[in-house]
Amino acid sequence: MPVEFVGALAAQNQFQGPAGGGGHPDLDFLRDLARAHENAGFDRVLMLGGGESIVATGFAASVTERLGFMIPFRPGPLSPLHGAKALAALDHVARGRIRVHAITGITAEPGLGDFLTDKDERYARTSEYLDILRQAWTSDTPFDHEGKYYRLKNVFSPLKPYQQPHPPVSFGGSSDAAYHVAARHCDLYALWAEPLSDVQEQIGKLKAAAAAIGKPTPRVSLSARLIIGKTEAQAWEKAHEIAEKLASNRRNAAPNPLFHGVQGTGTKRLLAAAERGERHDKCLWFGTATAVGATHDSTSLVGTPDQIVEALLDYYDIGVTTFLNRGYEPLYDAVDYGRWIIPAVREEVRRREEAAAKAASSTLQPA
Repeated sequence: MPVEFVGALAAQNQFQGPAGGGGHPDLDFLRDLARAHENAGFDRVLMLGGGESIVATGFAASVTERLGFMIPFRPGPLSPLHGAKALAALDHVARGRIRVHAITGITAEPGLGDFLTDKDERYARTSEYLDILRQAWTSDTPFDHEGKYYRLKNVFSPLKPYQQPHPPVSFGGSSDAAYHVAARHCDLYALWAEPLSDVQEQIGKLKAAAAAIGKPTPRVSLSARLIIGKTEAQAWEKAHEIAEKLASNRRNAAPNPLFHGVQGTGTKRLLAAAERGERHDKCLWFGTATAVGATHDSTSLVGTPDQIVEALLDYYDIGVTTFLNRGYEPLYDAVDYGRWIIPAVREEVRRREEAAAKAASSTLQPA
């Protein structure tokens, strides 16, 4: 299966410090970063920055031609009908270049009007929301919905998505409930980078969840920061400098009382793997993850371009077909990934697919 690369787009350099470069969007930076990803050969970018990501996507779509956009969308606070209309409108603005990435979140956020704390219920609410979203996108007549979390009457959106029947939906998480939501609703399931054996275990659970409801297994995305050096020693020197900067930013950042002491399953998995060792497999490193408390996709692959390409291909061999790769100097890293990583991985995947096709053809030839 062809491999897909996803980068990340923000309206400011988020590595600049606790304030993330300031609260106001830097449109010049956003434009340059979007175009750098497009020129580097990325298929899509994950939009960063919270609630303003829809607006930022509209701007980024206007200054690019081919680049796709992965929109983090939190079901719950925004009504399903408003969500359906907003995303359908964005799909038209981007001429069909969006993917909706549903995020359940690890806890309630009262500031967003979200007071549901039980994790399993939060996943169940996400599932119900996505059911309504899809129906609003595809129904030609008004409908009612009577569910556990939403009670809606006469739901109808005359605005349908540019993509038919609707934009693709992806999902992330590491708990058993997350696998089942993904199997029901999504064509792409996003994981954080863990040791190969741990990722393989999660893919097995995803396959089982899909088989239980008679659906095909979603494709798998893996998020990893890539830290590249001309030599292995230079790469590791750079990695340790980045980890020190991340730890400093975390120490100087104002604490968020909402998430104090709250750890999602993904965070617990990363910290547990880090306890087993800071380095795993060929070049997987947990130093950047532990520096930020493992609260997001923060594990790294560290090494020369050849070493990182080999590590990504190891994940491809166990079933990963999408790589979400970003670094800590967004503009320069996007250029480097397009020069050293993306074409090399794609060429090797193409070569392997051709070899597999030839092998399969030869076995079908009569003796």
